[in-house]
Amino acid sequence: MNNLDYPIKFSFKVTTLSNDFTARNAQGQTIAYVKQKMFKLKEAVNVYSDESKTRVLFTIAANKWLDWSAAYSMMDANNKEIGKIARKGWRSMWKAEYNIIDQNQQPQYNVKEQSAFTRFLDNLLGEIPILGFFTGYLFNPTYDVTNSKGEVVVKLKKCLHF
Repeated sequence: MNNLDYPIKFSFKVTTLSNDFTARNAQGQTIAYVKQKMFKLKEAVNVYSDESKTRVLFTIAANKWLDWSAAYSMMDANNKEIGKIARKGWRSMWKAEYNIIDQNQQPQYNVKEQSAFTRFLDNLLGEIPILGFFTGYLFNPTYDVTNSKGEVVVKLKKCLHF
């Protein structure tokens, strides 16, 4: 991926039946268009170079159809695994937690949700018909990405945006 000038901004399309969004760099240039294949037993996501969807940059695919402790492999355009992110099953019940693993199957980073309370409220409201559609406008989780020394290297925050 070229032109990774930070911050990267994500804009989600809320009017479609699929989960898709555009990633833009600080200058507003599109660096990726992401589309999740809907109604698949195993999750699959394609990352394209832009909205035209003519060139696949990466594919992300779950290793199992239940995502309680699924691992999501990331493959390049030649279908070669370049890494994966693996959910930590029971540990993710109260706070989402993942390991980022390199192409040699070695853990490199840990991603952990900061607030169990935010997760609880988000999940609770998400189960209520119609109101569940609006959880993204009410709850804004924050995740810390730490290296093997436990140092925070990236902070991911979902910002409220209308």
